[in-house]
Amino acid sequence: MAKDNAKTVKVRLVKSPNSCQSRHRTSVKALGLRKLNDVRELKDSPSVRGLINQVSYLVRVED
Repeated sequence: MAKDNAKTVKVRLVKSPNSCQSRHRTSVKALGLRKLNDVRELKDSPSVRGLINQVSYLVRVED
């Protein structure tokens, strides 16, 4: 049986990625965020944390 205690993190897009670097726009898309105030609940992993850290000025991590 698989355990369902995997940690998740909620990420909200709070600033438009239009006028930022193309790498950062790609990171926002990789997180699954499309529109402002869009929220995604993602598995808490080092790769997701790295994407969040790269675009920390565009997103907000929620509880």
